[in-house]
Amino acid sequence: MAALDDLINKIDNPELKLQMQHVVHKLLKQKKFGLVFEDHLPESTLLQGLDVRAGLNVTYKSEPLKERFFVRSISDGMAECISLDDTTSTCTILIDDLVPFATFGEPIYPYLQVQDTISTAPDSPLWHSLIQADNYHALQLLAYLYPGKVDCIYIDPPYNTGAHDWKYNNDYVDSNDSYRHSKWLSMMKKRLLLAKKLLNPADSVLIVTIDEKEYNHLGCLLEELFPNASTQMISMATNPKGVNRNGFRR
Repeated sequence: MAALDDLINKIDNPELKLQMQHVVHKLLKQKKFGLVFEDHLPESTLLQGLDVRAGLNVTYKSEPLKERFFVRSISDGMAECISLDDTTSTCTILIDDLVPFATFGEPIYPYLQVQDTISTAPDSPLWHSLIQADNYHALQLLAYLYPGKVDCIYIDPPYNTGAHDWKYNNDYVDSNDSYRHSKWLSMMKKRLLLAKKLLNPADSVLIVTIDEKEYNHLGCLLEELFPNASTQMISMATNPKGVNRNGFRR
């Protein structure tokens, strides 16, 4: 909506501008079936191990993504940077204090680098891999390697409790954020679409753990993304000694 308002404000003809505002307002009042949420500002991911060089976007290692810069040039271990939040502001920063980052949608070519191996049953043909990475880019790589070949995916996403338990767009999403649910849905949709590419379309299962904060929204999103799937909700048992949530202990 913000982008649409900006475009309308560029209309010089006051009569046409008023008509456009009236039509948009009318459209927004119409009830739409299903989930309606915004695709929010791109997420960012740090590119650890990539050298800082001219032409890259960078941020401080000590406070990642709190401040963001574009590297204009490098000389004697110092980077001449332009602030991405205020393009009129420039500064010089030690390159050892910086790390490059990329935003969602920019071309990133992830690869797997072996860190260690362990064998507890050398005579067994079974093997497992543990991938430590940003979950989106790990899924992106796996979707390229194993499309439609995965039997089961189990995910335990942020529950979006508003208790500073997950980050989005460089800031913690708390309970006072009016777009809290929309941001959560935007984050989940990107990853569920990649999960869908991985799953065997004929015979597979996706398991998602969630609590009461987002289970209704999650159910609608899953129905939208997996229209032909059989959906089942399984509730955990109540326990008098458990944590109190809205009168129920679990």
